[in-house]
Amino acid sequence: MQPIVATAPALAAFTARLATLARIGLDTEFLRERTYRAQLCLVQVATAAEAACIDPISLPDLAPLAQLLTASGVLKVMHASRQDLEVLLPVAGLTRPVFDTQIAASLTGLPAQVGYAEAVRRFLGQELAKSHTRTDWSRRPLSPEQIEYALDDVRYLLPLATRLQEELARLGRLGWLRPLDPGRERLARALAAWRERRALEHNRPRGWILDDAVLREIVMQVPRTLTALAAIPQMPPGLMKRRGAELLECVDSAQVPQPPPPVPGRPRPDPLKTALVRKLSDISQAAARELNLVPEVLATRRDLEQLAEGRRDGVLLRGWRRAVIGERLLAAL
Repeated sequence: MQPIVATAPALAAFTARLATLARIGLDTEFLRERTYRAQLCLVQVATAAEAACIDPISLPDLAPLAQLLTASGVLKVMHASRQDLEVLLPVAGLTRPVFDTQIAASLTGLPAQVGYAEAVRRFLGQELAKSHTRTDWSRRPLSPEQIEYALDDVRYLLPLATRLQEELARLGRLGWLRPLDPGRERLARALAAWRERRALEHNRPRGWILDDAVLREIVMQVPRTLTALAAIPQMPPGLMKRRGAELLECVDSAQVPQPPPPVPGRPRPDPLKTALVRKLSDISQAAARELNLVPEVLATRRDLEQLAEGRRDGVLLRGWRRAVIGERLLAAL
């Protein structure tokens, strides 16, 4: 398989093979300025056996790709998928179903905005290059180095998803990925559609119309009055003044039961584990001060949590960290 799919026959053959699979890795490269629409420049796709870049600039008809991206039987594994889904929407419609490795990684204890390279390093032990982060992906031809960089963005998605599912299962958190209840799902769709209309009308990015965090809080809290809506954290006063009534119309149209179903809870942290992690953190910070290092370089909180949970395969017990800090931490358990 050539790493660049740039002809109609090659696209048809490639997507036909992928349509028979249960899941694929997916990513995009695009250009975005301070306007509503972005230019799709590259679509990277990977399976367990191959990876290739689809070149939308060279392909006038992307219908075979659209069929693949909307196929309900093919799970699309992506990382931080929001912007990619947004860019693919005019080309293919709504890409689904999606497994977002950034969301899954955050549920294991990593930061909510953890990057793909960091997640790959943590869970797969692979270091990814960063040399083409500012590439103009609309320029042709692409160099072999650019293609390899783009393909690395999808090569590790499937094994990363597998490791994340294993870790979530071990932590008893697979259920945290469950979809919203039907009423809240209707509300999320209503708010997204409203935001889409306003973004198109004003030619502005969606986040300038309604921030994702605020949208999420509206969905979770289901406010039914202007007072309750204004109490949403980070709700801009200007948005309340101009569009508060419209947002409440979205809530009403979703017909969420009153009171709304409870949001699935997350178990409280084990106090013994919390105390042990704090003890390990104190040791790690003392060692970092001795070495004149930032503590996170020596050991992250997630590294310490895994050690406290009984894991012995983490970075703290490998390489130079074992001698510098690992043995001291083991002695404290």
